[in-house]
Amino acid sequence: MKILLLGKNGQVGWELQRSLSPLGELISLDRHGEDGLCGDLSDLVGLRATLRRVRPDIIVNAAAYTAVDKAEVETELADCVNAQACQVMAEEAAALDAWLIHYSTDYVFNGEGSTPWAETDAVAPLNRYGVSKAVGEQVIIDSGCKHLIFRTSWCYGARGSNFAKTMMRLARERDTLSVIADQIGSPTGADLIADVTTLAIRRVLQAPELAGVYHLAAGGEVSWHGYASFVIDFARSHGEAIAVTTINAIETSAYPTPARRPLNSRLNTHKLCRAFSLHLPDWQSGVTRMLREILDK
Repeated sequence: MKILLLGKNGQVGWELQRSLSPLGELISLDRHGEDGLCGDLSDLVGLRATLRRVRPDIIVNAAAYTAVDKAEVETELADCVNAQACQVMAEEAAALDAWLIHYSTDYVFNGEGSTPWAETDAVAPLNRYGVSKAVGEQVIIDSGCKHLIFRTSWCYGARGSNFAKTMMRLARERDTLSVIADQIGSPTGADLIADVTTLAIRRVLQAPELAGVYHLAAGGEVSWHGYASFVIDFARSHGEAIAVTTINAIETSAYPTPARRPLNSRLNTHKLCRAFSLHLPDWQSGVTRMLREILDK
């Protein structure tokens, strides 16, 4: 079995290189490509040529345009990478009878209320990034190709930059921080996303009727303020030189950004757990593991 992974150096892509390797021959690309293959999702012609040359049994798309605020002005690029490239991948997957695995986001919803979003809830994105991701989902579904779409939120990885690392850095430098407290979600590790993806691929190869859209997030919920407090308390208790003494809770309206953010990023994961017999760990477990890895370096 041949697997083509796009976005190999992103947080999820990096973990997928590990988790997917036992499944078959793995060809992993970043946007720079290699051996004449194109992994740049803004190059639609090159992407299509690569899919036709490789002829994978499974396409795993871990690449995306994720600069949420820049997407408000770089609309063509965001639409190309997050939507038009999905059209190309879906068309080629359908022609090859291949599986297409794709990642989406809670940003396809409007963030209202406090009930966790279900897969059947209507999408209504607040910003251009969310619009581009919603279109990407729909073109995959409409293509008729075999697919798994995982919507996730608040993704982090020990590799690269992330919210926890930023909070620890600022907590060493400042005595007061202000962090948004009215946006609620579940920090979800890239390693968890990768492992669930691989398990789901194994299952759908035997049970293709499990194809579809799923919500994938760690258990529980927290605000960015609560997340920051958890991280800083953990770092302090493990010997880090923390200067901060006050973490102010502020509303989103006090920290305006070019793109509106949803307040409710909770995702209902019951469908995923039932379909694949999963138990998703609470967010604290994954964040603790990530913090230990960071602080032990």
